[in-house]
Amino acid sequence: MEPIHYRDTRGLDPMPRTFTDTVLQGIAPGGGLYVPERLPILALADILALSSLPYAARAAAIYRAFSVDVHPEQVEHLMEQAYGDAFDHPLVAPVVEVDADMHVLELWHGPTSAFKDMALQCMPLFFSEAVSMRLASGEPLDDYLVLVATSGDTGKAALEGFADREHVRIAVFYPADGVSDIQRLQMVTQTGENVAVFGVRGNFDDCQTAVKAAFADASFAEVLHGVHGLRLSSANSINWGRLLPQIVYYASAYADMVAGGGVVAGEPIDVCVPTGNFGNILAGYYAKMMGVPIDRLICASNENRVLADFLATGAYDISSRDFVTTPSPSMDILVSSNLERLLFELTHDPEAVRRWQTSLAENGRFLVDRATFAAMREHFAGDWVSNDEALDTVRRVWQDHGYLLDPHTAVAWEVAERMRADNPVLVVSTAHWAKFGTDVYKALAGLDYDAPLPASAASLSGVALLHAVEGLAPGAAPVPGSLAELEELPERFSAVVGSRRDEIEDAVEGWLRDA
Repeated sequence: MEPIHYRDTRGLDPMPRTFTDTVLQGIAPGGGLYVPERLPILALADILALSSLPYAARAAAIYRAFSVDVHPEQVEHLMEQAYGDAFDHPLVAPVVEVDADMHVLELWHGPTSAFKDMALQCMPLFFSEAVSMRLASGEPLDDYLVLVATSGDTGKAALEGFADREHVRIAVFYPADGVSDIQRLQMVTQTGENVAVFGVRGNFDDCQTAVKAAFADASFAEVLHGVHGLRLSSANSINWGRLLPQIVYYASAYADMVAGGGVVAGEPIDVCVPTGNFGNILAGYYAKMMGVPIDRLICASNENRVLADFLATGAYDISSRDFVTTPSPSMDILVSSNLERLLFELTHDPEAVRRWQTSLAENGRFLVDRATFAAMREHFAGDWVSNDEALDTVRRVWQDHGYLLDPHTAVAWEVAERMRADNPVLVVSTAHWAKFGTDVYKALAGLDYDAPLPASAASLSGVALLHAVEGLAPGAAPVPGSLAELEELPERFSAVVGSRRDEIEDAVEGWLRDA
């Protein structure tokens, strides 16, 4: 089978890259993202056959279709490691029918209780495999520094995946006042000798912009390499190694829906995804292009609705848009990194992609041409949900169906109901409700997002509040043990730094010097 190579969305890297190259590289020189030169096409029979396989074998089958440059037997072995005992459900990513023709894909059964585990239990294994392959070939090899900006969930999942791995260090930056208490505790209690965590004074876009700027800083790269023997890489969804595992669960979910009678084989489904950085829904687009019968890809936004507005107008404009704090903080993003990949896939025009990205960086906006907008609208639709509507949806779905959503999934559920048509709908559930106990408590208690907690709840610690939620929603998915024990763990990281590129770089260099 002819191997699939990867190209730079901005056309600045002239070399076709292998899968393992892209995983180690993370981001292309000049800031572009790697995309496959072509996609494998899956026959319907092959998609349906996934339902008879364990999830690890499903993932291995998709990786084989992409002809990754890792031996097939090793791919199977790595997938068995990735999707094994770390997940608390035998199906790993089960599909639950909550209402007639409304299904939920639960992606939060991994060790950090968020959908990022679906990629970040897998990607670090292939990262280490890529390092091992280079060492075995006799190629001179430096160690790597994985630099991560997180809106909450990626950070913990990446830390968990890379902790104590040889030849890798990882530093995570999160908005100090922009994550839930549980998300913060998950990160600052992380064990491992090769990990560091820093709060940032600012929002996620500030974190992401500064980290991307560090990647583009040649002098920083020289210091890392010359002084510390390190090369930069990424575990954010800008890394193709994060996207490929996410394609798997869309093919897997369709197979399970057919096997469970939720859809007739070959008939389409609509997929509704809560997303801010566009990676999760982009994986659905790739699955559709590969042959998974998906009709509409519905983008569900919170009050930071830049993506919903872009899908409606073709204008991406953050020049005068305020950043809003919401009960779905992992979607509190205005600069959507993975949209660049979609723009390239729709145009195959790296010059246009460079022009749009330059305009966004310099002017805070860009406008796609009519042909690109029309091509985008063939596949995507979108809408947004206010903070109070999201909490109302959490309460309503619990009351009507006895199913407890986290606030991100509630955004997707509400948009899916509004835009519901003839197809069965798959709502992508990105986090366990217990990651966001304060806002779920408010939802069940009938409080608005901006309302304070009642004194009886405000006095509770983060974990105690989760148990109070269980009292309001008996029978809901229980608090995972890994979250329930967080307050018993020592907090290892307390540093908070500024959001400029140089402040991020200084924090990293200080950590490396002291290590």
